[in-house]
Amino acid sequence: MLVLVGYVIVLLASIGTYAMHGSLMALWVPLEYLAIVGLMIGGFVAGNGNKAMNATFKALPGALKSSPYNKALYMELLALMYELLAKVRKEGLMSIESDVENPESSPVFSKYPSVMADHHAIEFMTDYLRLMVGGNLNAFEIEGLMDAEIETHHQEAHLGPHVVAKVGDALPAFGIVVAVMGVVNVMGSVGQPPAVLGKMIGGALVGTFLGILLSYGFVQPIAGQLEQRADESGRIYQCIKVVLLASMNGYAPQIAVEFGRKVLYSTDRPSFLELEADIKSRKR
Repeated sequence: MLVLVGYVIVLLASIGTYAMHGSLMALWVPLEYLAIVGLMIGGFVAGNGNKAMNATFKALPGALKSSPYNKALYMELLALMYELLAKVRKEGLMSIESDVENPESSPVFSKYPSVMADHHAIEFMTDYLRLMVGGNLNAFEIEGLMDAEIETHHQEAHLGPHVVAKVGDALPAFGIVVAVMGVVNVMGSVGQPPAVLGKMIGGALVGTFLGILLSYGFVQPIAGQLEQRADESGRIYQCIKVVLLASMNGYAPQIAVEFGRKVLYSTDRPSFLELEADIKSRKR
């Protein structure tokens, strides 16, 4: 929602201040708007394949929502992993096989709805728990595989933000293209009265104005929001990774989840006492 607040501020600071000393009708040049939007869409389609466009469309709604990656989610995640690892320590790795194979019907996973809502994180966790149950890979091999998968996720998550940023970068140039077309039109009408020529020149300059405003006031902020969301979405994988590796290296569940707590951003990281109290409360 903050992006919408920002858009309102941008409009008030640009269109609002202009309206105090100029005519808003001077900015209403429909063909300029149509040309800018057409060039933006055309550049987007021409410069990207189906995979990039689909990734962009999937990512865009996230910019208008609050981030799900917060302290409450990570407390649930660490509590879930503690419960799974405590079960392993008490009953052995095979005791979580049914939980890992079908987390949707697992009595353990079902206690943590916020984590279950992130299907990619659940898939990441259960895949490596399955490898641990199989017992065919050591911690070093699993860490290398995790790093490769996290890097792939990082690249995929940043595809949408990258595309939106490139569209934003192109908009000022598209504005210049539209303005030049307007100036060419003016050059063909040099016999008109000065008042008419002035209106035509003003209309041509609207293209430059619109291209720059759309780029830095609207599209680039969306790209920034999407990039931040992509970075946040990768942190949950790092948390799962270090907890599982700590467990594989022989650390107790209490210590393993502490490893995971330490890799979280400071704004999302529960304190040691908060996490301990949360885990204890879930045991009751």
